Amino acid sequence: MTETIINLDTVNPIEFFGVNNAKFDILKKKFPLLKILSRGTQIKLSGAPEQIDLAKEKITLIIQYMERNGHLSENYFEQILGGDDAEVIDNFIDKNPNEVLVFGPNGKTVRARTANQKKMVTAADKNDIVFAIGPAGTGKTYTAVALAVRALKNKIVKKIILTRPAVEAGESLGFLPGDLKEKIDPYLRPLYDALDDMIPADKLGYYMSTRTIEIAPLAYMRGRTLDNAFIILDESQNANDLQIKMFLTRIGSNAKAIITGDPTQVDLPRNQKSGLEKAVRILKNIEGISHIELDEEDVVRHKLVKAIIKAYDKERENEPEASYHR
Repeated sequence: MTETIINLDTVNPIEFFGVNNAKFDILKKKFPLLKILSRGTQIKLSGAPEQIDLAKEKITLIIQYMERNGHLSENYFEQILGGDDAEVIDNFIDKNPNEVLVFGPNGKTVRARTANQKKMVTAADKNDIVFAIGPAGTGKTYTAVALAVRALKNKIVKKIILTRPAVEAGESLGFLPGDLKEKIDPYLRPLYDALDDMIPADKLGYYMSTRTIEIAPLAYMRGRTLDNAFIILDESQNANDLQIKMFLTRIGSNAKAIITGDPTQVDLPRNQKSGLEKAVRILKNIEGISHIELDEEDVVRHKLVKAIIKAYDKERENEPEASYHR
């Protein structure tokens, strides 16, 4: 049996152990083969060397995170302990604090995690309009929302406008139950989910009530001029040619826009054509407009998502004339 002692001198031990030792109990449950004791600012581990090494590695990651961010929720504490692959750990431990886009309400840091996501950040800093094209799970929307929240917090813009086509609802939302907000919210839910990760609930509620942050279907952008705003058109593959043109011509002074889309997941009726491909093609060489392509290597969801995307890409190569409507 081996013993080792880990010092918590650089972090708040009460924050590390949690209220009523809740986090410490999580630690002990994660390593049932070890005897784990705490005394003051020290943790004593006793057991097999390989188990001690693993526990020490995880505890060191938690300490590094807390040194940077101070607070660490029980949820993230458990996720770091249970993260076996590098991407999970990389989500919590930032090698370069300057790359952090947003500090979330629970201590989680939001940043570009892949090469092409970093290209998105650079492109958005240097251009007023960015097209971010790629398959599901590549972080297009999440990175775009993080950039918008960063711009708002840094007072670069005065408001955020997030929009996407409510394709599944058709031209009329009248047949759906509930008021207008209840009708359209299911189609806008991914945008709300991203914001929940980045802004405390009370502050997000305030931003929404004052229309500092606005989430609306694409159809409601018509006739507006959007000044001093960071605007995101999500799921743009479900907008037709006229809708994308309408959106792009809403952009006013001191405004930035990101258009995200996945050309392989078009939900439009078969008699309608997506306008995304045309917009990307005809706007490619305009100064101030950047185009970023993401691929399966940028997937930050479950590791199997990469394999799924590759399989579908291979199938599409074998059927060049196939329709990729849902």
